Amino acid sequence: MQTPISSSADMTLNALHDTHGWQGERLQEERERVAGLKLSLLAAGDDWWAIDKPAELPSVPGRDPSRFDSVYSRLCQLSSDTRAVHRLDVATSGVLLVARNVEGQRRLSRLFQSRTIDKRYVAVVAGHLAPTEGSIALPLRCDWPHRPRQIVDFAYGKPALTHYHIEQYLTLPGQRPDGTPQTLSCSRVLLTPHTGRSHQLRLHLLALGHPIIGDAFYARGAALNASPRLLLHAARLTIPPAVDSGEPALMLEAPLPF
Repeated sequence: MQTPISSSADMTLNALHDTHGWQGERLQEERERVAGLKLSLLAAGDDWWAIDKPAELPSVPGRDPSRFDSVYSRLCQLSSDTRAVHRLDVATSGVLLVARNVEGQRRLSRLFQSRTIDKRYVAVVAGHLAPTEGSIALPLRCDWPHRPRQIVDFAYGKPALTHYHIEQYLTLPGQRPDGTPQTLSCSRVLLTPHTGRSHQLRLHLLALGHPIIGDAFYARGAALNASPRLLLHAARLTIPPAVDSGEPALMLEAPLPF
């Protein structure tokens, strides 16, 4: 059942949809400005950008000065008032919303906090996951001695819920430890997180015995070596229209890179 939208969130949706219609020359000019930062722009509005974040580029700067480069720090070159709204793991690619200003951050943060925004990810996992659809409800917390790793903890973990649906069974070329070729059975999975815990999708799939291919934190052996990158992609964010607005949903999609 869809969560009812509060009046404050409804006002936010109206404001967001009123300003999301950058089209034509204006959008193309912004794409060129963003491309100058070596980023790909999916869409833009008066208060925000939707970026197709590449894998291995952080959403925000790290604490170490050597990790300053990020989507956020690059966009600060276009607006000194740039604000982070949410994050993707460094290894994850896909749709990332970034606010141009405080007002954009306030509006978008309210939508994420109210779980109004629908998030869809695509992953390729080791093995043939069965059944073909289901839900994973396992509490998670930080594994402090080994952070940023997370662990399942029924005593102290925070609730986390993920829905999944198998899109396709496939095979990937891989290698055995001795270097000889090996074919790896895999599943392409559509994931819908209801909560947003750190490493939630990675841990939930690992707990089922199907780590995400290329996951340097949690995959081992053939599942780790079958891809040079984590095969997890934030494929779509959907922002529903305000009640009785007559507007279509705002759907932001990033092409699948694998």
